[in-house]
Formats: sequence, structure tokens, C-alpha cells
Amino acid sequence: MIRRFRHKSLEALFRTGSTKGLDPRLAEKLRRMLARLNDGPLPDAMSLPGYRLHRLSGGRRGAWSVWVSGNYRLTFEIEDEDATNVDFEDYH
Repeated sequence: MIRRFRHKSLEALFRTGSTKGLDPRLAEKLRRMLARLNDGPLPDAMSLPGYRLHRLSGGRRGAWSVWVSGNYRLTFEIEDEDATNVDFEDYH
């Protein structure tokens, strides 16, 4: 289950379907990713070949990342089997 978002537009997409503040070309892919993230179990639910799931290191240790498009990633942390601090970012 998703407990907390860092990205307000991503939260709006998840809760209401609004694409405001997001690239509309990525909206459907993000919806599918958020549904899998919400349904769990984590991190296995996000371990699809096209998602390129991996743990982050360094200052982002403890966070996970999946590929969305280009440099854009959906990042999250896992707390008690729930997703927290879900974000949509270009961290490269």
C-alpha cells in the first residue's frame, strides 16, 4: 500500500486521475506503476523487466527506483511493507 507521496501531482494522479503537472504521455504508465506499487508485495511487485527495479546507494540508500522514461524514475522507500516517499524525478 502507498502510505505517503513526495510528488503532489503524482498523488493527484493516483487519487483522482488528474494529469495536471505531469507529462500526459507518461500518465498511463505511471497509473499502472502506482497500482502495482499500491497492491504490493514490495519490492517484488515492481520487479518487472521493463521497470529496471534497483536499490539506490550513497545519499539515497534505502530508496528504490524504477525506470519510467528517459531519465525519469519513480522512486520510493519501503516501510513495514508499504511504499513511502513516492516521487517522480530525474535524479541523473
